[in-house]
Amino acid sequence: KPTYGRVSRHGLIAMASSFDQIGPIARCVEDVEILFNEIAGSDNFDSTVGDPKFRNSKSEIRNKSEIRSTKQIPNLTIGVPKEYFIAGMDIEVEQKIKEAIAVMKESGFNIKEISLPHADLALAAYYILMPAEVSSNLARFDGVKYGFRAEAGNLLEQYLRTRSIGFGDEAKRRIMLGTFVLSAGYQDAYYKKAQKARRLIKNDFDAAFKEVDAILTPTSPTAAFKLGEKFNDPLTMYLADIFTVSANVAGIPAISIPAGKTKAGLPIGLQIMANYFNEDLIFSIAKKFEQENEYVN
Repeated sequence: KPTYGRVSRHGLIAMASSFDQIGPIARCVEDVEILFNEIAGSDNFDSTVGDPKFRNSKSEIRNKSEIRSTKQIPNLTIGVPKEYFIAGMDIEVEQKIKEAIAVMKESGFNIKEISLPHADLALAAYYILMPAEVSSNLARFDGVKYGFRAEAGNLLEQYLRTRSIGFGDEAKRRIMLGTFVLSAGYQDAYYKKAQKARRLIKNDFDAAFKEVDAILTPTSPTAAFKLGEKFNDPLTMYLADIFTVSANVAGIPAISIPAGKTKAGLPIGLQIMANYFNEDLIFSIAKKFEQENEYVN
């Protein structure tokens, strides 16, 4: 998950324009790094793309984390936020993440407990703001200009049939939720409060990266569930995002790598986050862990 704006969104069917961070999936960290280096960079078709080489010395993202990212790995400090070890976390997940932390420490990283005090707001803020943007972005798929079109007797019926048939249950759910939070009677109560929460979450990360170079968390409070197991339980599916949406809310880069498996053989993920435009630092830490972790090799 690159920094927001490192990879052009041109050509993407937009879900939530201020959250979409385009990143590759591969079998190892090195392959992800190779792919990222190919797709990252400026694009005349996307004005939100940012390139770190054009930053000046006064930029807020030229902080201690960026400067220290050029040092040797043993000098790096990794923060472990206490808020990410929550009640209800799967015991096997917690055990594997603690083992991963021990591996990091043995590899020469300095481990420091940190606090992200507004972490508990991230999931709620995300699932208010993201559907609002989904509602706006997917409004264009009405069967008139482009895309799928259902046959109908009149224009209104065409709209209704096209959007009813063309969108799946999850897309419809997000459109309806987003339309609700943007409605006149609820915009102040939900949407604007979520935007304020987003700023608080971003401020937490800004403060944390003045103390540490990277942040380590579980990817999810549970191991991967079986394919289709939670398909009819969207709330449980949303709760699985509780640790990963923070990076999207703040716009910072992150990566998820294997940290082991449960006794049932289901994979457990480890998430590494860093400050804006510090993808190289994330790759360095992830590759080091991959080399040291027997479950990955």
